[in-house]
Amino acid sequence: MTTRREFLNTAAIVGAGAVVASTAKSYAQIVGSNERVNFAVVGLNSRAYAHLSSLKANAKDARITYACDVDTVILDRFAGRAEKSLGYSVTKNQDFRKALASKDVDVVTIATPDHWHAPMAIMGLEAGKHVYVEKPMSYDPHEGEMLIAAQKKYGKLAQMGSQQRSSPHTIEIAQKIKDGVVGPAYWAKTWYANRRKPIGIGKVVPVPATLDWDLWQGPAPREPYRDNMHPYNWHWRFTWGTGEPLNNGTHEVDVARWLLGVEYPTMVTADGGRYAAKDDWQYADTMNVSFTYPDKLLTWECDCITGKKTFGRDRGVAIHGPKGTVVVDRDGYEIYDLGDKVIDSFSVKKEKGTSSADLVGADSMTDLHFANMIAAIRTGVKLNQPVSQGNVAVTMLQTSNYAWELGRPVHMNPDGTYKNDPAATAKRKRTYDKGFTPHL
Repeated sequence: MTTRREFLNTAAIVGAGAVVASTAKSYAQIVGSNERVNFAVVGLNSRAYAHLSSLKANAKDARITYACDVDTVILDRFAGRAEKSLGYSVTKNQDFRKALASKDVDVVTIATPDHWHAPMAIMGLEAGKHVYVEKPMSYDPHEGEMLIAAQKKYGKLAQMGSQQRSSPHTIEIAQKIKDGVVGPAYWAKTWYANRRKPIGIGKVVPVPATLDWDLWQGPAPREPYRDNMHPYNWHWRFTWGTGEPLNNGTHEVDVARWLLGVEYPTMVTADGGRYAAKDDWQYADTMNVSFTYPDKLLTWECDCITGKKTFGRDRGVAIHGPKGTVVVDRDGYEIYDLGDKVIDSFSVKKEKGTSSADLVGADSMTDLHFANMIAAIRTGVKLNQPVSQGNVAVTMLQTSNYAWELGRPVHMNPDGTYKNDPAATAKRKRTYDKGFTPHL
């Protein structure tokens, strides 16, 4: 098991720029290695398989050199799948810091539990690595600000994994909306629906021998191991997760903010609860959230019980203007006139549509999002979702959780802080385990 003292000592070594020799075959000996970008994938349970798929799709320009997970069962399963898919083996390690210290890693991709996203990304940047971090890029607004500051300080690239920013049809419809296809957009309605099962009441049990529970918890305050949290249900607990608003709402709210052309709202309100089950789930699974602007409105609706679709979609965005409505999701878009007639549409060619039940999300958008980052590293093109941009939607949805917890609106300043609200402001920075506190 990794101790906190060992963590601090190793972090200091990584921060000083030291490297260790890789136990894997030297990547420098591989033909074309100087043209490829080396990736370490960290956190291997579900979304990491989309990283694997997309890096395979970009195999001409990318190679996975490390795979890291605190659970050796999950680690071995991913490494086996990777070798079968890629045709070569990757270096396995239970401790991600070995990858950060390796000269055979250029980029670290982070698909860990949410509480590790920003601290690990900051460590990666400090170690001289580029970072691809899944949404949400942070557990709270303070961490988001720290990550943005770290990116500026260390000068490496940091992309958030909200892959619809790289979707060609979403880029296309964004331009059409900007050009006035439905007139001046004034309301963005977003939604997410799923049928999630209860998670039960967990029992405190011994930590599995295959799991480094101390490193899994990392910067979070310490709790005993319960048999219903790992590897997925941590999403719904205050200590490690951020609930459905950040787990999935980040995607649609970010797209809506982009298409509506807005930054931080002036006020956030949120109503909802955990109505249909009594278990260890702490966040709301049913929510209505409103982000209010002086002349526009952005709303997000979550139904994680019935999975009832809107516009025939599990998830999506509807942009309303005085001349009509645009409905867009990961599979395409439609433009409706005021008579509810479809006047234009586009559909991505695929065997089946996007489903909210898919916990991996391997798709062409993710392929393109990774391709964008690789191109940014190699040729200097702009990132489609730098953390400075992604942080806006993340902070908005973190604020929606605070508004729900407080049971009242939270008023925001243009920089994402809160107006005369000590209670909400206190929620912007979490309490860390003293051995894993992130720093710049």
